[in-house]
Amino acid sequence: MELKGTLVLLRSKRLEDAEADYKWRTDPEVAALDATLPLTMSFQSYLRIFREQLARPTPGSDHFGIEALDGTYIGNCMYYDLDSVNKQAELGIVIGDRDYWSHGYGYDSVTLLLDHMFIAGALQRVYLHTLEWNERAQKCFGKCGFVPVKTVRRTGYVFLQMEIHRADWEQLYEERREGSGTP
Repeated sequence: MELKGTLVLLRSKRLEDAEADYKWRTDPEVAALDATLPLTMSFQSYLRIFREQLARPTPGSDHFGIEALDGTYIGNCMYYDLDSVNKQAELGIVIGDRDYWSHGYGYDSVTLLLDHMFIAGALQRVYLHTLEWNERAQKCFGKCGFVPVKTVRRTGYVFLQMEIHRADWEQLYEERREGSGTP
């Protein structure tokens, strides 16, 4: 599957993504933004796990590689914990390539994924958790239509839970379409 935006292409994860993913997951700063510790396992061990995840994806989730339109692989986004009864899921994103931070790639990725989730997934609510101190992420998510709901403490971290509901997304989606001149 591929979803094309203004700045990015969201596409299925590939085996060749493993090297960059490993680099990002071993980077202390990127790991801190994801509320994790940097990986310490060898690349070969990581590659075995990565292959297994590609072969047997977690039910109720979908993972996408993020490519800039020039073909550069820059990060990942996903949804998970899909609840088909309550029609909701959690969204996650990481732009691992620092050269693409603060240039709109995260916004384009999140809005593309939201469009897919609300249209194809017929969801009513999408939520996420971002570190309470990560103002850059919160600003991006706010621009995408997410609103703060509450703080949540987990595994020694304080997160801000944010969410967007279908009705709010529909209004923003229409505004984006009108602004782009798309019929």
